[in-house]
Amino acid sequence: MHILKNLRRALLLLSAMLLAGCNTVLMNPSGDIAHQQGRLIVVSTVLMLIIIIPVIALTIFFAWRYRQSNKEATYSPDWDHSTQLELAIWAAPLLIIIALGAITWISTHTLDPYQPLRRLDAQRAIPAETKPLTVEVVALDWKWLFIYPEQGIATVNELAAPVDRPISFKITASSVMNSFFIPALAGQIYAMPGMETKLHAVINKPGEFEGFSANYSGAGFSGMRFKFHGLSNEGFDQWVQKVKSGKDGELSRELYKKLEVPSEREPVRHYPTVASDLYDAILNQCVDRNKMCMKEMMAIDAGGGMGKPGAFNVATKQAWDIESLDTPKRKYVTAMCTTEE
Repeated sequence: MHILKNLRRALLLLSAMLLAGCNTVLMNPSGDIAHQQGRLIVVSTVLMLIIIIPVIALTIFFAWRYRQSNKEATYSPDWDHSTQLELAIWAAPLLIIIALGAITWISTHTLDPYQPLRRLDAQRAIPAETKPLTVEVVALDWKWLFIYPEQGIATVNELAAPVDRPISFKITASSVMNSFFIPALAGQIYAMPGMETKLHAVINKPGEFEGFSANYSGAGFSGMRFKFHGLSNEGFDQWVQKVKSGKDGELSRELYKKLEVPSEREPVRHYPTVASDLYDAILNQCVDRNKMCMKEMMAIDAGGGMGKPGAFNVATKQAWDIESLDTPKRKYVTAMCTTEE
């Protein structure tokens, strides 16, 4: 028995030592958005524990108090109702649900990833002259491409941003759905082909942070990781100059098509220049110049479409009334094709 007690104490001490060395990123983030999201987890957990802890305690108490060997416990087989007890049982969960609903409603709007930031942190507002850093993110198989349109550079599996400067991410994917996630910065945002999602965030502390895909996307998913560097303004300028001195050359459409080929655990790459229309071509799935861009297809569809269905749509539209200036003008789309096409 003495040995078991010592073993139990040793295990508890070892657990405490291991936990003392943990630095859970979600609970101790370096970005204001992630900090607010982490606080939501804590508040929600505490509110739910208000019910869970008393229920567990009462379960143990009732099991002990009304055990078979306890002959002093009150035995009331015909008891079935107590108004006071019913109010206590239902009022507390109802109040907690109302509180959680209010917190969810408020945080859903204040932490909307599409909404530009309102502050740098809880004590500082964003200076009026501050311009967000734009980063275009492309999830490839199985690597990350980051394009900096203002700086005219691109990187693979490496991301950097100045501390205390808002970041505006534009996110898409080349083939399958992925999830862009830097726990120290903000919550995960999906990356989908042919679609653009957005994320606004800010890093408040310098350092090197882990980024990865949080959505399974195939064989190379486990190696789809990158480093995010939080730098000072001077450090970021130096990093940009380092990328511009890279030897990978210009990231053109032709080079991108080679980069797009699935590969695993790609090393960091720096492209000193990048085609200005590359991200738009990736988003609209027309990197190959022989393909029509999605935005052009949608413009044709909006104008009436092509082929027999399009002709039917145009022909069945209400005729334009020359007497009325409010009647929308009819649009026509024509095309020529061979019988094989």
